[in-house]
Amino acid sequence: MQTARIALLEDDPVQVEILGTWLRAAGHDVHVFMRSRDLMREAVRESYDLLLIDWELPDLPGADVLRWLRNERQLQTPVIFVTARQDENDIVTALAAGADDYIVKPARRLELLTRIEAVLRRSRPPADQPVVEAEPYHFDLNSHTARLHNEVVDLTEREFELAVFLFRNVGRLVSRGHLLESLWGRKGDVPTRTVDTHMSRVRSKLALRPENGYRLASTYNYGYRLERVSGDARPNEGEAMD
Repeated sequence: MQTARIALLEDDPVQVEILGTWLRAAGHDVHVFMRSRDLMREAVRESYDLLLIDWELPDLPGADVLRWLRNERQLQTPVIFVTARQDENDIVTALAAGADDYIVKPARRLELLTRIEAVLRRSRPPADQPVVEAEPYHFDLNSHTARLHNEVVDLTEREFELAVFLFRNVGRLVSRGHLLESLWGRKGDVPTRTVDTHMSRVRSKLALRPENGYRLASTYNYGYRLERVSGDARPNEGEAMD
């Protein structure tokens, strides 16, 4: 099973305990939000692999949160509704707003985990592929070897892991906190400048420049995005090429 960084928007403490226990036991990192606006504030500065959203919440309905994520923030992060609302019109409304799946409470553990796995499988490449190929780059996970134009690039183990993560998430804006959890396995005791330092080294060693077909753009106070570009591409608004 692929592990993921999951945001859980749920205001019922009992459901938070049940769902959180199931998800953590499956190896996922779980971030709990009990109010819609808390998740919306965090979504401005953090990224997740998946969002689990309830419909009935104390401030804003989950459907409104989803519309905001899709329309205002332009986020394509997979979303699964986990809610007691089972009317067909509600299901249609959620799916039309951009939900990837819909589970009616009470959720069943195996069904929930299987649906999460299916949604993650559709949204990102398999984590067990031994080779990541993105011409002119080649990453062999068995030998931990990185190549550019068929020439070996000397990367440390952490730099190699970071490079593979980036090339598995091309086009996706990823927060520094997300990178820290995914690669360092820590939440608070590793400074975010550690990410910036490693990013700078990976960018330099792999020559992530338009002439090689990729650029590494940074977004102020948020994170990074590896983009596939043509030779005459320009940075997006709000992004910089460090």
